[in-house]
Amino acid sequence: MRAALLIQRWYRQYAARLEMRRRCSWNIFQSIEYSGQQDHIKLYNFFGYLMDHFTSASSQRNLVSQMFRESDAFQDVEWEKQFCYKDIEVPDVYAGPHLSFPLTISNVTELVDAFKNKQKLHARYVLQLLGKTWTLLRLMPNISHVCTCKHKEITICGDLHGHLEDLLLVFYKNGFPSAETPYVFNGDFVDRGKESMEILLVLFAFLLLYPHDVHLNRGNHEDHIVNLRYGFTKEVLGKYQVHGKMILKLLQKIFSCLPLATVIDQKVLILHGGISDKTDLNLIGKLDRQRFVSALRPLKRREASGRPKEAALDPDGDDDDDFSMGRRRVQSLTHGTPMRPRQELPRHSVHSGSGRTGRSVDEELRERRRLAGLSLSSDSELYSAEVQETDADEWKQIVDVLWSDPMSQNGCVPNEVRGGGCYWGPDVTQEVLDRHKLKLLIRSHECKQEGYEFCHNGRVVTIFSASNYYDVGSNRGAYIRLGPDLIPHFKLFQASRSTRELTLRQSVGRTERSALQALRMQLFAHKSALIREFQEYDPQCTGLISLKHWAMAVEKVLRLSLPWRVLRAQLVTSSTRDGMLNYHDWFNQLSVQPNTEIANASLLETLYKHHSNLESIFRMIDTDHSGLISFEEFHQTWKLLSSHLQTDISDKAIADLAESIDFNKDGSIDINEFMEAFRLVEQSRGEREEPPSPE
Repeated sequence: MRAALLIQRWYRQYAARLEMRRRCSWNIFQSIEYSGQQDHIKLYNFFGYLMDHFTSASSQRNLVSQMFRESDAFQDVEWEKQFCYKDIEVPDVYAGPHLSFPLTISNVTELVDAFKNKQKLHARYVLQLLGKTWTLLRLMPNISHVCTCKHKEITICGDLHGHLEDLLLVFYKNGFPSAETPYVFNGDFVDRGKESMEILLVLFAFLLLYPHDVHLNRGNHEDHIVNLRYGFTKEVLGKYQVHGKMILKLLQKIFSCLPLATVIDQKVLILHGGISDKTDLNLIGKLDRQRFVSALRPLKRREASGRPKEAALDPDGDDDDDFSMGRRRVQSLTHGTPMRPRQELPRHSVHSGSGRTGRSVDEELRERRRLAGLSLSSDSELYSAEVQETDADEWKQIVDVLWSDPMSQNGCVPNEVRGGGCYWGPDVTQEVLDRHKLKLLIRSHECKQEGYEFCHNGRVVTIFSASNYYDVGSNRGAYIRLGPDLIPHFKLFQASRSTRELTLRQSVGRTERSALQALRMQLFAHKSALIREFQEYDPQCTGLISLKHWAMAVEKVLRLSLPWRVLRAQLVTSSTRDGMLNYHDWFNQLSVQPNTEIANASLLETLYKHHSNLESIFRMIDTDHSGLISFEEFHQTWKLLSSHLQTDISDKAIADLAESIDFNKDGSIDINEFMEAFRLVEQSRGEREEPPSPE
């Protein structure tokens, strides 16, 4: 008996240590993910500021405004002509699936089998399918109402994020969508994974086949601005080089037509992100969702003059010091503090490191225009513009639905971690659900280790259907089956066969290694800022600091809210002596190296630190989606980024960088090759280990 108790105690301690390691790895992945979302929203807000105050010079291409022209001046009939597929021929050598409309079940199962075998659907059929989907979605309400009937169960899936293998596994375990097996797919079908396009086409095909039994809610990633950063735009252009631009434009329209929520039996509310203390389902049900092509910026009405009006958001999210003060001060899109009048906003020179505020607003606007390569609107246009009206209430409703997260405390506060939506507490859940006579809220938006999670006294459940989201073995996927009793039954799965064969220890170890490597890349990308902070604790310039000061400095720079003292055992190894860390040696042992070296170290570090922001700007500027940008566009990209970061990057440094990566000397730069050339990679084991000393 004593031996059994000892074994039981040992196993509990062993399992607890594994769980602690798993949660720590999870926190690393999630903190890095959310910080990236914050950076993207700050960058987009900055471009919104530029759009409100600048117009393109007549001799230049329309750079910044491209991403805001969300709904060109076409009427619906003209859009249908614009996306006509009939002139696209399907060659005889095409071996993929063929579609005929109206779709049949055999068409759709053939499509699923083709994607399972890594085949691609021809662009003609893609456009035809997307056109039919857009026509159908335009007729659907903002909130879909579903009935379980007497013996029917409804299946609810969460985020898929381009993981086609997960979707196929759900269909294998639960059956294809049909009149007997209705589904609700709760948004975030695209981005991050490599098969987002295939997921969309499968879901849209089933929607056309069973329009009353397949329900698609919009997620925060069904947004063409978000797609620029997280991979879907790149995926579409890579798979459909000729017609990719047309496909993206049509998807832009489709995303804005997706319903915002689904209600089952008038008792269960299903939406992607969440709610706030201002959520009003009656208002959501009446608003014109199709006008909100991107939820990242409030919709603006134009008066008869058609001239742009005042900016609705502070360009930098809060004030000019936010970037240097860390991520925790970034405002939420809809729940930030009231904005000060424009004349009172402090404006600092993007070249000045001392934070001088002597410039007038006019001078600062002109300086930002010069750095961005844009021409300033005339004073008469800028100041005679009429006060702009915004659909603020409707926009906030949509942002909260798509971006919000629950919290354990009562109340409703800005979601400063993501930068959009809010955190809402159990009191808000009770008030909103009771006001609308609902029992349960089902949402997605957050990856959960077991694929699902209850909170708020069981009245809110999160469902996430993309297994192995951060890395192989990082999490399970799940879906819900909901019957007439409205009690959720969870089905868990793991898509990767190799993961299912791993022991718990092997799975945790693999995820931990991946998380730590992602964290090392973050540390390496912030090298200069970290060294400056370390030197604050090293006034004698000995190159040594205590481990306590190391943890404090790292958190101050990265602002990831991680347990650095716990992590230092994995991140700080052989660089310590008598409890002191040699921080110069420590950087050399981070096991991270650049793919490419360039002479300008400051420019190189800026590139690695803001790699994703730079790629977003490139893809915004690549207006024809060719994957190529000119030297002039490359130069303006860097000027936009330096203006956003308030740093000075010389023209010569940018020109030298452009010359060094123009491999075929044709005067243009391939975006994908450039971003891959300047990506941080893990050093191989042989490179990290020092050669053995001679005996």
